Amino acid sequence: MKFRYSYLIMLFFATFVFSQKPEYSTLLIPDSLKQNANAVVRLNQIDIVISSQRDMNIKVKRVITVLNEKGINSIDAVEHYDKHTSIRSVEATVYDSFGKEIKRIKKKDFKDQCTLDGITLFSDSRFIYLNYTPTQYPFTLIFESEVQTSTTAFIPQWFPLNDYLLSIEKSVLNVNYPDNLGFKKMEFNFSNFPIKKTIDTPTQLSYTATNITAQKEENLSPSFVEIFPKVMMGLEFFHLEGVDGNVKTWKEFGLWYSDKILTGTIELTPETKAKMKALVGDEKDPIKKAMLIYNYVQEKSRYVSIQVGIGGWKPMLATDVDRLGYGDCKALSNYTKALLNAVDVPSYNTLLYGGGSKQDIQPDFVSMQGNHMILSVPNGENKIWLECTSQDNPFGYQGTFTDDRNVLIVKPDGGEIVRTKVYPDIGNTQVNKGNYSLDENGVLSGTISMVSEGAQFSRKYHIEKMQPTDKEAHYKNFWDNISNLKINKASFLNDKEKISFTENLAISAENYGKISSNKMIFVVNAFNQYTGNIKRIRNRKTPFEIQRGYYDTDEVAIVLPSGFTIESLPQNYELNSKFGEYKTEIIKKDTKNLIYKRSLFIKKGLYKNTEYDEYRLFMEQVSRNDNAKIILTKI
Repeated sequence: MKFRYSYLIMLFFATFVFSQKPEYSTLLIPDSLKQNANAVVRLNQIDIVISSQRDMNIKVKRVITVLNEKGINSIDAVEHYDKHTSIRSVEATVYDSFGKEIKRIKKKDFKDQCTLDGITLFSDSRFIYLNYTPTQYPFTLIFESEVQTSTTAFIPQWFPLNDYLLSIEKSVLNVNYPDNLGFKKMEFNFSNFPIKKTIDTPTQLSYTATNITAQKEENLSPSFVEIFPKVMMGLEFFHLEGVDGNVKTWKEFGLWYSDKILTGTIELTPETKAKMKALVGDEKDPIKKAMLIYNYVQEKSRYVSIQVGIGGWKPMLATDVDRLGYGDCKALSNYTKALLNAVDVPSYNTLLYGGGSKQDIQPDFVSMQGNHMILSVPNGENKIWLECTSQDNPFGYQGTFTDDRNVLIVKPDGGEIVRTKVYPDIGNTQVNKGNYSLDENGVLSGTISMVSEGAQFSRKYHIEKMQPTDKEAHYKNFWDNISNLKINKASFLNDKEKISFTENLAISAENYGKISSNKMIFVVNAFNQYTGNIKRIRNRKTPFEIQRGYYDTDEVAIVLPSGFTIESLPQNYELNSKFGEYKTEIIKKDTKNLIYKRSLFIKKGLYKNTEYDEYRLFMEQVSRNDNAKIILTKI
């Protein structure tokens, strides 16, 4: 009995020691790493072993202390797998703020989901993820995984710091590889960060980053991808989708991708080919034929979201898309290509980084890059770009998801890096023409026509299909300068041929004119005030970027209320800067009728951090003058 009691004490002690990790106590985190941080990465170690052209093993150990609920997304406990990639092991352990074990999570406890949930065609592309709901903050989570893959065309990029408001205590990358596969690397943005390259030999590469403090996301900062440190890696001899590759140039890469990956994916049934030929009829112009085909794809198919590289790099067969009526960006682009091919219109698959924040294919680093696919149709010396995932986009319109960035066009004779369409600042227009009147109680009634083109079209045309409550919420947010706003009437014209979207609205608002004693005061610019706030930032560190410029013009007729006379009008104003131009003018037609004119031109650009205050002052002057008031006196 005595022996058994002693044994239980020893077992309890061993279990207690095992479940304690005092080195993960939050008390040990330096205050400098807690400052501005929602989470602190205590250790992020990635070990990559490339054994051969067809064999890569990736081990990850990530120890992260989550300080508050805003840091929960930094856990990043997810792994993808498919027929070429297997997850050998995955587990997680959770500790409290003192390093005491709270929960141990095995592989069977992770959520396992198809990349496209509910779409059985893609069931071989799946991912597992940790769905952990904390009971307290702070807590520390250790995530460990091991993945084996035959896909060596895509070596994960290393981001020692991969988000704002995240601190890094230690981040390590170790890569081992044979000396005959043409391993290459490219480093970015190391200069301002404590990163050491500890090993760099013909078969090994190692980096260590320590004590990187949390970075604040400053107003108008470029994407962290552009300013935070990273390492790109690749092989000249690689393997993808069951095919070996050997390329050194983009031309060779495009030739290989076209010949080995895309070949055999655009076959169609004789019936579908005949249908496409009947659709275009006697039309000879290839661009007009392409427009008919594009409209057909928009009406027939729907987009299901799956990123390039996650669901495989080889598009699903065009016959499958034709039969099922859906696909991801690769599938729909390839399907459209097949239909165009059936009517003798050439087109080319194009790889790129899609997103509202522009990101380039790195032209000086030949490797598998991108997260999206579109289609390029030659048009003389120019190109027409087709976003095949959209059921709404006008033919050839890119908008803000794929515009103005380096992309890779894949042609049968090789790859080519080109830039997609640039929408010039002066062409990103919003032209407003309208009128409003005020009655003697300050009630505003008015109509406005807003015509948006260029890049501004992309943020407007979806309004037409909003639900009524969503439309109302949109306009109340858009006209947040007007209290008591009522949308009395709204109609829209989406001219896809001109790529122009028109909003026609009738609105009203009580108390727009504020009455005090015998005076009425109201802001002259009712329809297009700049009400943004350019935050003051002392000692700004990052450059700032205006990714897209624009040009707004307004002309509004104003009818003043009866029984009042004008006491004062805002002066005409003009402002010129390296960032743009601004001008207002008030024309007094008679005692009751005014014309208000305004224009605002903003130039895109990447500007120095030292220029930020100048830009802030420029926009503050715009805001101040947009809020200029008319004062009326009661007769």
